[in-house]
Amino acid sequence: MVALTWEVVSEQSQGAGMGPRHELKRRRKALGYSQEEFALTLGVATSTIGRWERGEIVPRDYIRPKLSALLRVTLAELDTLLTPENPECTEGPTKQDPHGTAVSYAASDDYLGTGDLDAMIRRDFLRVLTVTGTFLTLPVESNAVAEDHPGDVPATEELAAYAAINSSLWQLFSCATSKKAALPLVRDQLNSVTGSLTHARSDREHRQLCLAAGDLFQLAGEVFFDANKYTDAAQCYTLAGGASREARSPDLWACALVRHAFVSIYERRFRDAMPLLTAAARLAQRGDSQLSTRYWVAAVQAEAYAGLGELDACQRALDRAEEVHALNGVVQNGGWLRFDGSRLAEERGTCYVVLGRPDLAERALANALGQSLSPRRRSGVLTDLAALGAQRRDVDQLLSYASRALKLASQTQSGYMVRKLDGLQRQLSPMRSDKRVVDLSDQISALTTVH
Repeated sequence: MVALTWEVVSEQSQGAGMGPRHELKRRRKALGYSQEEFALTLGVATSTIGRWERGEIVPRDYIRPKLSALLRVTLAELDTLLTPENPECTEGPTKQDPHGTAVSYAASDDYLGTGDLDAMIRRDFLRVLTVTGTFLTLPVESNAVAEDHPGDVPATEELAAYAAINSSLWQLFSCATSKKAALPLVRDQLNSVTGSLTHARSDREHRQLCLAAGDLFQLAGEVFFDANKYTDAAQCYTLAGGASREARSPDLWACALVRHAFVSIYERRFRDAMPLLTAAARLAQRGDSQLSTRYWVAAVQAEAYAGLGELDACQRALDRAEEVHALNGVVQNGGWLRFDGSRLAEERGTCYVVLGRPDLAERALANALGQSLSPRRRSGVLTDLAALGAQRRDVDQLLSYASRALKLASQTQSGYMVRKLDGLQRQLSPMRSDKRVVDLSDQISALTTVH
């Protein structure tokens, strides 16, 4: 019911509280771009440029760096160009609200849409992050009870309840069509954990509560990441790392660093991801050898090496990740650690696509497509196979796989899928003489604009 309400509000609010952006239009013209040329360079539909300039929609976060570079302005200057010019239509005062010490607001308050309800939920969640992050680092009161005090029994039951609820929230996130539906529940759970942190009676209890908070921070980061809100996701992962350190859990900490590295990978800043992954690998070596943490680190390192064009290093990392299959028993918890090696075929295929090795990629992706996949994962594999068609200039292969990926992305409204398709769109320019490719590009643009 929450997810349905959010969708209705977002649709009704498209264009609400906005005004024309004459300075954005003037800047484009001053640089000599027509709307068509500007759209082609950015890889979006021409109609999207018109809607930006009329103030009907805002550019999505991931395209803003490219937009600012094309306009030859800083991101801060871009925000000024995107400010509505009707003073009665400007956004609320949240931009001037004082920032908390642990988090800062992102440049845009249009979290998961432009609706006021979405922005309110996001701001409230950031407030909760600030409060919880503060209590994580505060020392336990000096009158705390001894570790083995009988009064710890109720606390033990409370901690077990937190762990069970956290696990349920991860399951909700995994199964939900609209991932953002989990965010208000995560916020409420964090509020509860924060309340317990203020009354922690022992160091052990404090560490266990930090463990619960670190778990929740990572889940919140995943919600934001799925929505392509990378600034908010990175903030959550940073707090998760701090909580994991307080909890003295190297595996939890390593996973937080891996997720933080994903932000750089998806923004194609592969070298920035490497130090985070190196630190994660060292932490994982100090963790539980029966868990899959170190092998997940290797799998993500392979993606970073692929982005850097280092085939041999990528293959070594993938081979290291394959060693997860030698583990026995429960190797992941289904929450902050979900790597069990079942996705390695598609991950290997993605790496080879990035490396421009269709001969290696197609075999891995065909193997992955034969498995039982969630809609989100299947869409990713289909998009990679479409990308192979683009690399080969095989329009039929491109259209066959891309149309199926588009259908899944439209049904699930996943930001992850949209981002994958946006990456595919940037490879279409050499084939735009084919009207079918132009139509495909327009369909992807329409999807990325709506989501």
